[in-house]
Amino acid sequence: MNRVIWIILDSVGMGELPDAAKFGDVGSHTIGNIAKEYGLDIPNMRKLGLANIEGMINLEQVKQPKGVYGRVAELSNGKDTTIGHWEMVGIYSPVAFPTYPDGFPSEITDQFEAFVGKKILANKPASGTAIIEELGKEHMETGRPIVYTSADSVFQIAAHEDIISIEKLYEMCRQARDMLTGEHAVARVIARPFKGEPGSFYRTANRRDFSLTPPEATVLDNMKAHGLDVIGVGKIEDIFSGKGITEAIHTKDNMDGVDGTIAYMKKDNKGLIFTNLVEFDSKWGHRNDVEGYAKGLEAFDARLPEIIENMKDTDILIINADHGCDPTMPGSDHSREYVPLLAYGKPLKENVDLKTRKTFADIGQTISDIFNLEALKIGESFLKEMKK
Repeated sequence: MNRVIWIILDSVGMGELPDAAKFGDVGSHTIGNIAKEYGLDIPNMRKLGLANIEGMINLEQVKQPKGVYGRVAELSNGKDTTIGHWEMVGIYSPVAFPTYPDGFPSEITDQFEAFVGKKILANKPASGTAIIEELGKEHMETGRPIVYTSADSVFQIAAHEDIISIEKLYEMCRQARDMLTGEHAVARVIARPFKGEPGSFYRTANRRDFSLTPPEATVLDNMKAHGLDVIGVGKIEDIFSGKGITEAIHTKDNMDGVDGTIAYMKKDNKGLIFTNLVEFDSKWGHRNDVEGYAKGLEAFDARLPEIIENMKDTDILIINADHGCDPTMPGSDHSREYVPLLAYGKPLKENVDLKTRKTFADIGQTISDIFNLEALKIGESFLKEMKK
């Protein structure tokens, strides 16, 4: 085993965690509820064992799954991208990142407005598509940036690409990132560029996330320190603020992410290809688009044989999620859920049920074990359970 292809299906959860009530997420089951409401034709993930995972509902099991399968609980205090990904690679976050249900306080907005030289618009939690429809016209007329948040720990800046250039928007985000520290250290500052005209605005693929730098070494750092490749596909580089990454590409959608992953699989590298497929979350989950989410899962499933065909005999494929975002639930926020875990490769046994794992860090600990790296602070490896 000398390479891991690690694919994160962003927000594809599978059932409420025991503490879901604290997060307002009782009843969430992203995969199961989509399957119930719309139906899901995902035979390739089912063959690996997706439907056989403890707690899975509304999917038909297979008799002899070809893969390793289980569900994983989140130990950290949160349900967002940053906390989820950080826990996967060995960082436990007992304290939630700050959120702003009433908008950002003047101590933040005054400082930001002083930098950009204009008053901001919005300053409230909002759907990204709704806020540009509401304020896009005024933004175009005044040049004032749209600043908003959500239930997550985010400071988001929306701007029309013809009014505020991409580079200027990124500069604003970098300034906000430098400014948001201490008690206001939000997990991510996000550039949300859009184009179009009033009534037909649309967000572009030039989104960028400016995340907090991970506070301690992760399995990514350890791999890089040992001369292994750590290749980020999609928003992986942004999530870790570049820390522990040796090479990266950004992608415009899920299929572009799959294409980029396969392109790297065809190259001569050793270590980790780490991919995030974000559309499940950004395009369908947050917009309560059950049909779009279902079709997105089916589209990924249809590409899974191609991914497997391009695996070398020494490759391991790991597929999991980072949180839930059940589009059938009221509201449009992330949901506090277990996530599915699938693994496959010629060095692995077939039909191995990992049951329920206690922390996302078990995955990172297993990858550490594969490459004989130093142990992480949290997590328990399941390599011995799945290795032939």
